Amino acid sequence: MPFRASAPASLMLLGEYAVLYGKQALVCALDKRIYVTLLPRTDNKIEIFSDSYHHTIYSADIQQLSIQPPFQFVLGVLTQYQDKLKQGCTIKIESEFSDQIGLGSSAAVTVASLATLLAWLDLNVPALQQVAIARSIVQRIQGMGSGADIAASVYGGLIRYQSSPLSVEKYTSLYPLTVLYSGFKTPTSVAVKQVRNRFADRPDVLQRLCNDIDACVSESIPLIVQPTCLQQLGNILLKQQALLVELEVSLPLLQHMVDSLCAQPGIFGAKISGAGLGDCVIGLGYLPDSYCYDARATHSTSSHDKDVDDSTAVSLPAEDSKIRVQRIPVNMTTQGVCCEAI
Repeated sequence: MPFRASAPASLMLLGEYAVLYGKQALVCALDKRIYVTLLPRTDNKIEIFSDSYHHTIYSADIQQLSIQPPFQFVLGVLTQYQDKLKQGCTIKIESEFSDQIGLGSSAAVTVASLATLLAWLDLNVPALQQVAIARSIVQRIQGMGSGADIAASVYGGLIRYQSSPLSVEKYTSLYPLTVLYSGFKTPTSVAVKQVRNRFADRPDVLQRLCNDIDACVSESIPLIVQPTCLQQLGNILLKQQALLVELEVSLPLLQHMVDSLCAQPGIFGAKISGAGLGDCVIGLGYLPDSYCYDARATHSTSSHDKDVDDSTAVSLPAEDSKIRVQRIPVNMTTQGVCCEAI
């Protein structure tokens, strides 16, 4: 029987870096999804393909599976259950978003692939255990990973996540989000390694920053159940942005994007999302349809930086930045992973 599963994209709202050290994070699922369809075969061959990778096809017998890009996360799931596979299958991957824009594509494809395989093998695995399994697969492939984006893809909605001890708390609140993509990304593993190297001789400073980031999450928890607290939540986003600046993962362009969002009346606060050194900037609130990111504007017009002198304005290559920065239309969603027979 064929199965089709889908899992949502995700964004981290609060908790970057600290979550890697067992601290909590606030993560949300988005209304862009990755779909994985599994079609059983009558032979022992595994085939994987996706239009997203220029019709690349992976093909191997069950006993000869090896983890290789671009399907390393799907293959990671398959090798996890390799001894249970009694026949082959064909797997098709479809995505509503690019894997280059920092929306948790690796987590989403891992979670959706795991869901299809569990359904096919008729294995009933609770949601929290799915998070643990998918996290171990991603860590095996990447060498690291907190699992926060995995938890958001499994549960959907807005969640508080902690890796040790593993826990997930889901909230009913949904908030308006604005996402700007910088036009480039640094792999998470590279960004994390840079931060660890930078603070190798200052572990006390890194610990203090992680504790302060964790405190931002704790401060937000009582507020997220109150829909009238957008301004307070926005201020917490700005507070954590300042901590990410101290971690040196917020490039001048990213800070400029943050300031551009904060200058808009419909935005209550903004920060980078994820490991930084590229990827996305998120704003809490709505932007007018007419908004266009202007790389030539100075950050001194930001709503939280009114007293900064114009001499501190960020200098950017205006035309190049205007071309690269783009707005990504997304909304938070309550729907996590789902799977059905087709």
